[in-house]
Amino acid sequence: MAYSKLKTSVDDGIGVVTLTDPATLNAAGLDLMAELGDAFKAMAADATVRCVVLTGEGRGFCSGANLSGRGGGIGGETPDPEGPDAGSALESVYNPFMSSIRDFPVPIVTAVNGVAAGVGCSLALMGDLIVAGESAYFMQAFRRIGLVPDGGSTYLLPRLIGKARAMEMALLGDRVPAKTALDWGLINRCVPDDQLMATAMELAKALATGPKSLGAIRKLIWESLDEEWAAQLHAERTAQKFAGRTEDSREGVLAFLQKRPAEFKGR
Repeated sequence: MAYSKLKTSVDDGIGVVTLTDPATLNAAGLDLMAELGDAFKAMAADATVRCVVLTGEGRGFCSGANLSGRGGGIGGETPDPEGPDAGSALESVYNPFMSSIRDFPVPIVTAVNGVAAGVGCSLALMGDLIVAGESAYFMQAFRRIGLVPDGGSTYLLPRLIGKARAMEMALLGDRVPAKTALDWGLINRCVPDDQLMATAMELAKALATGPKSLGAIRKLIWESLDEEWAAQLHAERTAQKFAGRTEDSREGVLAFLQKRPAEFKGR
């Protein structure tokens, strides 16, 4: 698939997906979402990819859904006598993509530059590790247009920063600067803007050179958000069986016994 709204690259086990529609601050219209879904599907199918970095080009990470003419991603396609269905595209496009990211086979790093608003905020928060430049900010802008948070925001925010702060973000719709987001525990790193991609790539390299078990680790932690104690213990036991049979586990044990750094292959 030829992309017009993003670009991709793969090098040394790291896949990079860059949103490239700076004129709209990388607004997540249906066209961009189609390309994003295809790009991540291709990354998941590429056995050489051991980590993916998602970022935006220009002054923003993602400004949210494209509202031009109400046709860029929030309106329904089929006329409804009761009015437009602003949740239609969520069901058919946005929610399936967010679920595919949650179930992704390798770790994801999001590198947030500038604005991450609306569903763009949700995209940023789907990273397993989230790095933001100092000028970045996060915003639940939905209340400004009379809508409700989507893209998994109402699921993620209370779990990441607690009910009080989640309510503040959603009900007031104010900007949360990157430094505040770090203090709240919303993100992992806040760095000078000119160090954003270098920091993200450094983290990605640590993940891309890690063991096969990293995919299982992210899966365990994502699923723990919904699981009760006994079931989570069982999930750990099942994942440990898988991890213990990988080449990387054998290499890790051997390296430990030989007192040398392990050389993981992602197998």
